[in-house]
Amino acid sequence: MKKLLKHISPLAPDDSGACSVLYELGSIVVICDAGGCAGNVCGFDEPRWFEKKSALFSAGLRDMDAILGRDDRLVEKLAKVCSQIDAKFTAVIGTPVPAVIATDLKALKRMSEQKTGLPCITVASTGTHYYDKGEEAAYLALFTEFAKEKLPVRHGKVGVIGATPLNTGLTKADRIIAELSKKYNEVVCFGMDSGLDEIIKASECEKNIVISSSGIRAAEYLKEKFGTEYEFDFPCIPENVLKKIETLTGKNVLVIHQQVAANVLGEKIKGCQVDRASWFDINDSIGKNDIHIKDEDDFSEKSKNYDVIIGDISFKKIGFKGEYIDFPHFAVSGRTFADK
Repeated sequence: MKKLLKHISPLAPDDSGACSVLYELGSIVVICDAGGCAGNVCGFDEPRWFEKKSALFSAGLRDMDAILGRDDRLVEKLAKVCSQIDAKFTAVIGTPVPAVIATDLKALKRMSEQKTGLPCITVASTGTHYYDKGEEAAYLALFTEFAKEKLPVRHGKVGVIGATPLNTGLTKADRIIAELSKKYNEVVCFGMDSGLDEIIKASECEKNIVISSSGIRAAEYLKEKFGTEYEFDFPCIPENVLKKIETLTGKNVLVIHQQVAANVLGEKIKGCQVDRASWFDINDSIGKNDIHIKDEDDFSEKSKNYDVIIGDISFKKIGFKGEYIDFPHFAVSGRTFADK
């Protein structure tokens, strides 16, 4: 029972992460479930639901259809939707049921493309991993499927990978673009305030900015295919957090967020001993000594070593008694930076 959450809400799962990446790209996204998983995405993990339209559907299969793997029923429904909605591609997102019965997503991709005439990508999410794994798979699938042509590089143009509300707490790209525009001529946030065309033209970018570990595999793919270099940054730390860290001195500080955000903020804290941690994926290329938090008990034990913790306020419920600075993480608490 070590994984039991007694103080915080469940963290966003991988199917929500995949949907977050695809939300604004003009696709028809089908969550392959018998009913329920789509409600979790739209009701809890997607703050753009009331701001921006997206063709996001539940497969709506009867329990036995889902359990028995009646893929033909899903493809038939998808074809009907495609006849009513002008979409650029389709996507099928996995959930616990297709994971348990070993649904052949590659076969679903072929069947869907033959039936609809549109490109189809699939994400083998299971609902049992965290959101960053779903984002990672969705980004890689997108660039692999659509970023195929080597185009002339546009000097000063950069692409941002990882700009989802789950990572940034933002529903629009303007804050990220404004900050990066101080250094670059043109900034595009893949999947936020941009469409599929920018994915297709990814090779135009002089450099990619990865703002979450979920974007590393896609950035590495683009580097291998087109030679596009990438670096890590998180250009959307809330101003109130930046002001509060200026008052810290001589403290043992733990910064908790997704790994890139934690490292970028950690570098800005001066005169303190600073460690970085995350409940989500840890990648050595971002920070070799970063701490992975396994569960609430693990957090409670590790927190005893620090005077100050900077992280989503939800974690304070676990029992930390020192100074706490709130750094919202939507995938944890469902709060955007606008809620501050």
